[in-house]
Amino acid sequence: MLPTLRPPTGEPITLALLGNPNAGKTTLFNALTGLRAKTANFPGTTFEQKIGRAQIGNREAVIIDLPGLYSLESGAPEEKLASDVLHGRLKGRRAPDAALVIVDATNLERNLFLASQVLELDLPVVVALNMMDIAVNDGIHIDINQLRSELGCPVVPISARTGKGLEDLRREITRLAETGQAAAPETVARDKPDCGMGCGGCPFQARYEWTEAISGKVSNAAGARRSQRTEKLDEILTQPVIGMVVFVGVMLSLFTLIFWAAKIPMDLINHLFADIGGGISALLPAGDLRSLLVDGVVGGLGGVLVFLPQICILFFALSLLEDTGYMARAALVTDKMMRRLGLPGKAFVPLLSAHACAIPAIMSARIIENWRDRLITILVTPLMSCSARIPVYAMVTALLFPQSPIKAALLFTGAYATGIVFAMAVALVLRRTILPGGSRPLVIELPPYRLPGWRTALLHTFDRAKIFVQQAGTVILVISLVLWTLSHYPKSAVPERAVTMTVQAAQLEQSGQKSQAVDLREAADRLTAQSALQHSFAGRIGHVIEPVIKPLGFDWQIGIGILSSFAAREAVVSTLSIVYGLGESGEDHPNSLYDTLHHAVRSDGTAVFTTATCASLLVFYILAAQCLSTSAVVRRETNSLKWPIFQIVYMTGLAYVAALVVFQIVSRLVH
Repeated sequence: MLPTLRPPTGEPITLALLGNPNAGKTTLFNALTGLRAKTANFPGTTFEQKIGRAQIGNREAVIIDLPGLYSLESGAPEEKLASDVLHGRLKGRRAPDAALVIVDATNLERNLFLASQVLELDLPVVVALNMMDIAVNDGIHIDINQLRSELGCPVVPISARTGKGLEDLRREITRLAETGQAAAPETVARDKPDCGMGCGGCPFQARYEWTEAISGKVSNAAGARRSQRTEKLDEILTQPVIGMVVFVGVMLSLFTLIFWAAKIPMDLINHLFADIGGGISALLPAGDLRSLLVDGVVGGLGGVLVFLPQICILFFALSLLEDTGYMARAALVTDKMMRRLGLPGKAFVPLLSAHACAIPAIMSARIIENWRDRLITILVTPLMSCSARIPVYAMVTALLFPQSPIKAALLFTGAYATGIVFAMAVALVLRRTILPGGSRPLVIELPPYRLPGWRTALLHTFDRAKIFVQQAGTVILVISLVLWTLSHYPKSAVPERAVTMTVQAAQLEQSGQKSQAVDLREAADRLTAQSALQHSFAGRIGHVIEPVIKPLGFDWQIGIGILSSFAAREAVVSTLSIVYGLGESGEDHPNSLYDTLHHAVRSDGTAVFTTATCASLLVFYILAAQCLSTSAVVRRETNSLKWPIFQIVYMTGLAYVAALVVFQIVSRLVH
């Protein structure tokens, strides 16, 4: 007797969408659901689930996109999860009402293995036979009617990329929704394979033989050959040397897109929020409310959304590369080298893109299927020097080598190289300690080359951008508001010197010396801001942590800069300009900032930014985990507080020890 649909008529039906990796599951999901989808982790897991809604006839269908998998019985975490979902074993989630299995028509035999397991469940099943256009081009012919008869369920030939056959698939799902059965009984005769243990010791052997027999009956795939174009391209793209050169070129192009193409929209976003802040400043009088809205809310939102162009460009490009079939070849080429470093081949993509921003890089680690490999990649990715560190590097190099561009360039290069070396070293340590074991050897099927689906790429980009804004953005905004509060309260009295300077400015203005009055008033404002910050909670915290950071060559003022860096690393530049008396616009006038920092002195009259202190500060910012927006993304990607906390602790500890060693050595070498 055939399985029937469980929910009463009128209620949405729940479909589980599953299939092998590279079978086109994501493309089909997007084609069926469009923008009516949301992304979250499965309850209690680190695996991502996409849930979309589609109108099927007169009934709504809820489609759950399960992770790509080859079997329901291998014991791999993603496959155990899929099995739990299909059997209704996931806490708070009943079993789906039906299964929609996507099968790659160009590799029927291997895909039928999973389909055979799903057919044995007590669920109505519809099979979507995808990539029929590629199969035809490769000379593969499939007898659809014969396949339907052999499987005992509806089989619909489609091309999810072009949309061909999707209406037929919707009609089949509509019939399922309206009749409660996957197909008319007279067309179905399920032939379940015997998967007992009496087959040479392999419990899967009977199933393999069954899928091979079915494939042989319904298609000529065994005699079909890959196209000459595919063979020639693979000879180039998978060749160890040439393939690596091509891969580096592709990744550098991607990096250039992230770094340069995003510059214009990022500048526009910065200008937009600056204009919004200016508009609010013009409407409200000076005071805490205006500062809260301009510096806290608008500044916090601007700090979030400025990364959006980089995220969109990265995920749009990665989606296109994945859809063409190239990423599988790239992973194959880089896997051997990366595994020697304790990382999988696919880690190369997030590690490279992290030089633009760690946030989209960590999100892109989802291309790594194995959870342990993905976790190690996430944990070491922030060690790569992102673009937010550039203002800090520029400030330190200008302090150390103001008249030597060559030395400054070498120092920049050394900073980037230091981050890379430490990332590789930490990956190896993690492999031998808390995350033991080698990186899983890459077992990958090379999918056929195909033109990318632009709609799929755009929907994927929209999905990633929405996740970033909704989840990471809210955390970053809260952090910005907390830091604003710490730096503005409690209130302190205006310094007498500032009051005197304000009175003198008024007198100068009355006497017609307006330019001198403006300069004096600005100096009074800077002195007031410096005093207010020193006596605020942030300033007091700076004084509290000064004994801890003093061995690194830092004083309480640098300590405040370090605290401000938790909102954004580059914030240390503007913070130092305030605490050393320059004002918030200091980063826009680097010569004034550097002159001020060059002449900054401690209470005992000694210089603050000596060679040793600058070197220590540089090393600290290369290694420290100070961007809490990154930590917010790590929290989401790992579905746990444990790993972002661990990341902050180990990176900060590593930065402290390294900076301490550098300061002590340089102090003794340079007097």
